Amino acid sequence: MHIIVVGAGVVGVTTAYELQSRGHQVTVLERHSAAGNETSKGNAAQRSYGVVYPWADPSMVLKAIPWLFKKDGPLKMSVPPSMETLRFMFATLRYAWSPGLFGLNKRAMIRLGIHSRERFLALEKELDLPFDGGHQGLLHLASTPETLENYRETQRLLDELGIPSRLLTPEQVREAEPGMIGDGPLYGALSYDTDGTGDCHLFSRELAKACETKGVQFRYNTETEHLVADDRRVTGVTIRKDDGTSETLEADAVVVSAGCWSGHLTRPLGLELPIYPVKGYSFTVPLKDPGRAPVSTIHDDNYKVVSTRLGERLRASGFVELDDFNRDIPEARLATIRKSVESRFPGCADLEAAETWTGFRPMTPDGPAIIGRGPRENLFLNTGHGTFGWTLSAGSASVISQLIDGEAPSVCLDAFRPGRGPGLHLLEDEDHGLPIHWRPGETRLTHPKSLPKLRSNFGRPANILDKESVG
Repeated sequence: MHIIVVGAGVVGVTTAYELQSRGHQVTVLERHSAAGNETSKGNAAQRSYGVVYPWADPSMVLKAIPWLFKKDGPLKMSVPPSMETLRFMFATLRYAWSPGLFGLNKRAMIRLGIHSRERFLALEKELDLPFDGGHQGLLHLASTPETLENYRETQRLLDELGIPSRLLTPEQVREAEPGMIGDGPLYGALSYDTDGTGDCHLFSRELAKACETKGVQFRYNTETEHLVADDRRVTGVTIRKDDGTSETLEADAVVVSAGCWSGHLTRPLGLELPIYPVKGYSFTVPLKDPGRAPVSTIHDDNYKVVSTRLGERLRASGFVELDDFNRDIPEARLATIRKSVESRFPGCADLEAAETWTGFRPMTPDGPAIIGRGPRENLFLNTGHGTFGWTLSAGSASVISQLIDGEAPSVCLDAFRPGRGPGLHLLEDEDHGLPIHWRPGETRLTHPKSLPKLRSNFGRPANILDKESVG
């Protein structure tokens, strides 16, 4: 089967790799001149399999407003905000205030993270790709006693899902990170022992090269104009080449992995994708004193900045900014990131000589990515991963490939399905922990096998449904 993948970020490239390994003929369309040149280029460099969590976090709602007005606050927004920004914010609030939804979505995302780690380890075993990767874990620092207490609750969930983690004292943190000699407040940390690091941009480019050697065709400098479709199927993709001419490519199936730009392909087919470009910043700099640098990845909860060791380089990133597609890089943002690094690892790098970057995370208002079948039987979506594209790429590629091949996905995809919305009731199967979407009046649940012991996310027992009503 000839499958076209739209987008050569880390999600698109890993999808191409999975599909090729299953015997499909794959063509990847990319508007940039190389793979991984958009959101994948300057991200936080962490593969945080145990840290994935929904954007619509009810505990963050009350903190968000003070953050907007705090000089070093991690959340920023353009003034006045655009209609797109306001629409995204209000949708986020609706999801955050839906009882039980955050917990169910978090579990679903973590399960996908676990699967993604398994798939990534298998990929690393098969391909020896140079991308400054490592598996030294991740430390979430606690700058207050309250934060440390919250980590205890997080650890209980991680234990429940079988993810190795440890609560560390300040002394244990400094033993693990001897370069952390700064004066930033420290009450301990939560250690995610199996998390990894790596240069996502370098990985994407190297994996694309490996795919090409196996027969995958990458067409760079190619703009995807629209999908050619009838009422049932997508028959092809119309592209505009770098010389300005158009061409239509035939396809047996299409996977849209175009991040923030995915919606313009699905909208003409009747599917609006609620993906918003959440802006982030980073800089990358050579180490000046490796002994003073992080061993792996450090999440500084004081400034909400992530610092990651990439071989002989340091990557530091932060901020959540709602400013549509504005690519400006204000000095104030970089100053905050520098302040965080200096407060933890002073003297480790020449922070004034850094390569700066800004990019757009394709965020959904509830948090989970959009993974599943689109509005045509041979159209598939693997997009909207927000801040976790690098982390979830291998797992997402695996489950969408399984779906294309008619197999049952290794991870339940109800929380990720295209077309979901606030009008859906979310239920949980107490036996299997599966999230189940159900709209009142529908005659069928996505997972009818999960009927026993359903629990509503609104706190009501779901036995109001009988076997006849769900079929």
